[in-house]
Amino acid sequence: MKKDVRITIKGIQYSDDDQDQVELTTIGSLCRRNGAYYICYDESEATGFEGAKTTLKVEGDRRVTMRRTGENMRSQLIIEKGRRHQCFYDTGYGSITLGISGDDIVSHLDDNGGHLQVRYTLDINASMASENELSVDVEEYAGLSR
Repeated sequence: MKKDVRITIKGIQYSDDDQDQVELTTIGSLCRRNGAYYICYDESEATGFEGAKTTLKVEGDRRVTMRRTGENMRSQLIIEKGRRHQCFYDTGYGSITLGISGDDIVSHLDDNGGHLQVRYTLDINASMASENELSVDVEEYAGLSR
């Protein structure tokens, strides 16, 4: 099962007294394999990662893995509820190692799309960098023919 979908991603980052918010709507695909949902889309110039492909692997309310691959770029972030992971992240300007602590994951994805909500904390060298919220809405899109 693989479907063309419209993906709307909203991210909020809280750091000190600052709040940064981004929103992206793009076309991609949704598929299910071995009990996990995969949301895939191509990055654009607007995100600063033009030429890269991003894949979100959603394992229910337990774990979300974000992989971004492209020319000279490879990143993987693992967000797991109640656990901290150290992850390698390529910013496009250089690479860093981040600590990621999963606070909450709520997935209402099914074969037709749905909603994903993730809350997590990022740290660099064990010093908190930001608190983050990610909201992903996925809906069927009939505008493409593959």
